[in-house]
Amino acid sequence: MQQVQWQAIYLHGKGGNAREAEHYRALLPGWRVTGFDYRAQTPWEAREEFLPYFEAARREGTKLLLIANSIGAFFAMQALDEPQVDRALFISPVVDMEQLIEAMMAGAGVTEPELRQRGEIKTEFGETLSWRYLQDVRQHPIQWRVPTAILYGSGDALMPRETVEAFARRTGAALTVMENGEHWFHTEEQMQVLDGWVRANTAELAAEPTEREVMD
Repeated sequence: MQQVQWQAIYLHGKGGNAREAEHYRALLPGWRVTGFDYRAQTPWEAREEFLPYFEAARREGTKLLLIANSIGAFFAMQALDEPQVDRALFISPVVDMEQLIEAMMAGAGVTEPELRQRGEIKTEFGETLSWRYLQDVRQHPIQWRVPTAILYGSGDALMPRETVEAFARRTGAALTVMENGEHWFHTEEQMQVLDGWVRANTAELAAEPTEREVMD
């Protein structure tokens, strides 16, 4: 029986790198697994960089699974949708960047008029607040229609649980919450949960019949 051929593309989070894709190769035997070594630091750069890469991958004739971590998921949702991606697995995704930026502004004691006037403000906690970034996020609300599963840690310090739950309801995503998990899945227990979640959400994909078999 001929089966659908899948490939997976991994998008790292802030401070990560494409080499993290190696971890998923062991979880997806027989798949082509690639880490996208993107350079984008802003949503407008992601919209310019991601689309050509994913459209080229799509031309290879396989179905495409996106595995994206943290801000990698946010950039993906800014740049891609159903024409480029068949399924998605999001790990600790940033699903509401406007909310995150506003929280950072509050933490830094920065008001909107101040940020608008100054353009950029460096904070004591290492982030640079940008008026252009905030405006871009507001002008490009997420419209995501790809069938998606989300893995979220209840101790995530970036995205409140209710925000992720609301996003899952709005998009129809399947949400799995690891109690006491963190934004960064890295401990042995957290990685065991992550690995089991990836396997559970991909087990049926490689066994899908081709379009021709479905028609027959």
